[in-house]
Amino acid sequence: WQEKRGLRELRVLENLKNTIFDTNEHVLPKCEQAMHNSLNETVKRLQAANDMIHRLQEKEQEARKLQADKLMAREEKRVAHWEELTKEQQNKQAEVDEEHRKAMERLKEQYSDMEKELAKYVSF
Repeated sequence: WQEKRGLRELRVLENLKNTIFDTNEHVLPKCEQAMHNSLNETVKRLQAANDMIHRLQEKEQEARKLQADKLMAREEKRVAHWEELTKEQQNKQAEVDEEHRKAMERLKEQYSDMEKELAKYVSF
């Protein structure tokens, strides 16, 4: 009875040893290779995704720069237009002031002439 039990335990241990050997020699290397392949594929995909994101960021940055340049050009154009309008307004104001000055001189002359005419009649 003890002998049969001993043989059974020996067979169990032998089977266990064979299973461990098979696992070490075949199963683990296959798992390791599969994991290695999978990780390589994952790294390649991550690198490709990273490259795509980098290109997208560059395009977005270029678009932002282009928009900023356009905005700056519009602002410069607006400032130049404003300066032109201001100059034009100052010129018009100077013209109006000059016309006003001339009109005042004409009126002064006219009143002066009228006073002289009036003085003639008053002396009579």
